[in-house]
Amino acid sequence: MPKYLVPLDKPEPDVEAFVSSLKGESVPRRVPLVEYLVDNALMQPLLESMGRRWVPPPAEGSPGTADAAASRQPAFWDNFIQFWYRMGYPYVRLELGLPFARQLLRSPDTAPGVSRERLWVDQHHGAIRNWDDFERHPWPRVRDFDFWPYEYLATHLPEGLGLIANHAGGVLEWTSHILSYEGLSLLLYDDPALVEAVVSKVGSLQEEFYLHLLDLPGLIAIFPGDDMGFRTGTLIHPDHLRRYIFPWHQKFAAMAHEKGLLYFLHACGNLESVMDDLIEQVGIDAKHSFEDAILPVTEAWEKYHDRIGILGGVDVNVLTRASEPELRAYVRRILDKCAPGGRYALGSGNSIPSYIPLDNYLIMLDEALRWSG
Repeated sequence: MPKYLVPLDKPEPDVEAFVSSLKGESVPRRVPLVEYLVDNALMQPLLESMGRRWVPPPAEGSPGTADAAASRQPAFWDNFIQFWYRMGYPYVRLELGLPFARQLLRSPDTAPGVSRERLWVDQHHGAIRNWDDFERHPWPRVRDFDFWPYEYLATHLPEGLGLIANHAGGVLEWTSHILSYEGLSLLLYDDPALVEAVVSKVGSLQEEFYLHLLDLPGLIAIFPGDDMGFRTGTLIHPDHLRRYIFPWHQKFAAMAHEKGLLYFLHACGNLESVMDDLIEQVGIDAKHSFEDAILPVTEAWEKYHDRIGILGGVDVNVLTRASEPELRAYVRRILDKCAPGGRYALGSGNSIPSYIPLDNYLIMLDEALRWSG
């Protein structure tokens, strides 16, 4: 007998129940699963355990470049669909983004068995530091972007499975990447007009990008990531978020809602000071990214589930380091608190990076399926 209930031999995805639950309209028979990203280092062995041949992912950054056709690899995207399907998720989630220019730092990935680089944004030296840089900056064009991967997924979904799609990286993230975090922090006071110009350029390009996604068949939600905080507060002053960033998220949410779609937000950090803004002004339907050191998901569910859906919350530190008994007990405590009332889906507090032990990832999903009977 297999140790874990996943991968499922006969998945029965019910994306309509998932949507209904997060809207607060019903409590699903089985607690839904949710995830923001799963690293290929975990996808590969799981797909191979299903008897599928691993196909390397398309070249990083190929959509939106002269080599856009490199992203058109049906075998990779068929595997991608099967991963989400067989692992018990009610949807497939894909994020690709425009190739905004930024300054990057590189270092080897130290996860066991992974031979690649990790990339970090240079937080001290931005690609744009003044108006001359802004005028010369090589902004990407949406018309050059290849949307074929989104279209392929949308037209090859198994019955009962939905699609979640979004631009990779939000308005604040890309603004801070282009200006650098240090540069943004200074320019907010030294030259707010330049910040406004960069934000407007990033936001308008993402708006145009979303216009290409909103009519995809099977689409149920837009789910962008836009990290806004750290452990004790927001990365920039809440008033700056309200002035520069939230109007764009409000626009994207309205675009989704006009199409009858949900708008989820992944945002790390302590956002207590702006949660009412995100719920009331922006209009998010669900919030993702929770950390026990900031706000455990059980407390977030108690505080906000009557207004929005709560997504994930299995702390990444616990998911990485806990023993099997510790992790199973931890996940059950979350499920016992959050799942009976609905408006909740189980998953990690952030994402599944390469260093998460494969068994721990499977234990988390296994507990959800066993809790559901």
